[in-house]
Amino acid sequence: MRGSARGPLAHRLAAPFGVAAGVGAAVAGVAAVDPNRPGHYPACPLLRWTGLYCPGCGGLRGLHALAHGDLGAALGANALAVAGYAAFAVLWVLWLARVLRSGGGMPLAPRARHWWALGGIVLAFTLVRNLPFGSALAP
Repeated sequence: MRGSARGPLAHRLAAPFGVAAGVGAAVAGVAAVDPNRPGHYPACPLLRWTGLYCPGCGGLRGLHALAHGDLGAALGANALAVAGYAAFAVLWVLWLARVLRSGGGMPLAPRARHWWALGGIVLAFTLVRNLPFGSALAP
């Protein structure tokens, strides 16, 4: 057998490349349909009903800007989402490298404390972007 003990290389690469294809299609869709133009995407319910920005507000506009090579506009729309996109890209590359090297799966197994820390970061970002001194984080 030409692959590792976990199966042929093509079978091992199916999951990471399948994820990449799905994410690539989603990014292409957002790149093609501008979220800055009203009527293309639904409005955020939290913003509509309360006037508060959720942690995802501006995420589509940021992805659209990033897909068009405008990092400044992407960070201005939602810096946390851009950091999430970058983290995803790094984790995907690590996953691919691990599959190629040893046939292993995802390189990350988060523990409860990691999820709590991520939740704290998202909560802090959400609070700060809705306060007057954090208006730079608002979309």
